[in-house]
Amino acid sequence: MSEQPGEFAHQPVLRVRNLVKTYPTAQGSTPVLRGIDLDVDEHQVVTLIGASGSGKSTLLRCVDLLEQVDDGQVWLDGQDITDPRVDADAVRRRIGVVFQAYNLFPHLSVLDNVTLAPRRVHGVPREQAEAQAMELLERIGLAARARAYPDQLSGGQAQRTAIVRALAVQPRLLLLDEVTSALDPELVGEVLALVREVAAGGMTIVMATHEMGFARSAADVVCFLEGGVLLEQGPPEQVLVDPQHERTRTFLRRVVEAGRL
Repeated sequence: MSEQPGEFAHQPVLRVRNLVKTYPTAQGSTPVLRGIDLDVDEHQVVTLIGASGSGKSTLLRCVDLLEQVDDGQVWLDGQDITDPRVDADAVRRRIGVVFQAYNLFPHLSVLDNVTLAPRRVHGVPREQAEAQAMELLERIGLAARARAYPDQLSGGQAQRTAIVRALAVQPRLLLLDEVTSALDPELVGEVLALVREVAAGGMTIVMATHEMGFARSAADVVCFLEGGVLLEQGPPEQVLVDPQHERTRTFLRRVVEAGRL
């Protein structure tokens, strides 16, 4: 019998139970997620760490219903969003997602990129959507670039625009997938500063990242994944400073040797 949210003492914004995802291969199938369990409470910042190929991005894509899960359940505010009867588009309207590639529409200005979903998906009048977008752009120092096009932006400006676009729909949950990995090192700081500001404003965030310093200072919970298994999770001072699992320690030693912690 599957677990139901009502059986728990509290209802997190996001609950994942026994999540399994496999991809077909010439030899049969390859498991990418092997029974992930995760709770994300309101206003929490949860960071996913681990080597490339550990399952971080796939987990985020399953939560946003961009990938169909093979087993397990995902609840958003108590609703089982992995139920095949659920309207996936309606679920995605409650989730903001930003990938490492900015995915801005190249033929639209910054302002039009930010206002497109509020206007077309949520039915917000253009004048209201643009006023709200300009307020967000002003907050992050991009108001002067509102009429610019993506190819006229730096990488940091483009990624900050992508984050603002996700925030413009006032999502219940924000998913960030390696949003700094495609940036030059000098641009990473400005994007992480925006994420810190968004987190400080109370947004519930799940973020896959290689930025261990950010995870240590800004996350409420750090989750270490390896081979599609969530091997260790807890507060940053426990997972990053005093990890209990030998594989976590090995991963962090490599991070330190690479100068990323």
